[in-house]
Amino acid sequence: MTPVPPPPVKSQPVCGASRAALALALGLTTAAAAAGPTIWGYGVKPCRDFLAAAPGDTAPSAVGGNEYLRYREWLAGLVTGLNLATATDVLSGAELDAALNSIRARCQARPSDDFFSATMNLVRSLSRTKGKAPK
Repeated sequence: MTPVPPPPVKSQPVCGASRAALALALGLTTAAAAAGPTIWGYGVKPCRDFLAAAPGDTAPSAVGGNEYLRYREWLAGLVTGLNLATATDVLSGAELDAALNSIRARCQARPSDDFFSATMNLVRSLSRTKGKAPK
């Protein structure tokens, strides 16, 4: 089977709330993030696109198609980068598939959010649950 190349994905400047979330996760001040880092890849896609690619609530993640796997890999890269930048486990021991299930729930509640915002909402939530903010 020939691998299917991923579709082209545009970059998008980070909105104010997402920029603040990223700054918080990376321990930056809002002023330092004011220049607005650019998010690349699947993070800029709306939640409704992720929901269309995600397997159903009762289906195991393994049944997700190529598009779902691209979201999973994007999440793995973001989490790895945040873990390295903050010297913490930003998922607090959760597995990627559990994180994707939580992100799916957030996306169902707010389908117009982008995948990055839904992901950062989870990271912030886990940080508050542990009682510590990422460094």
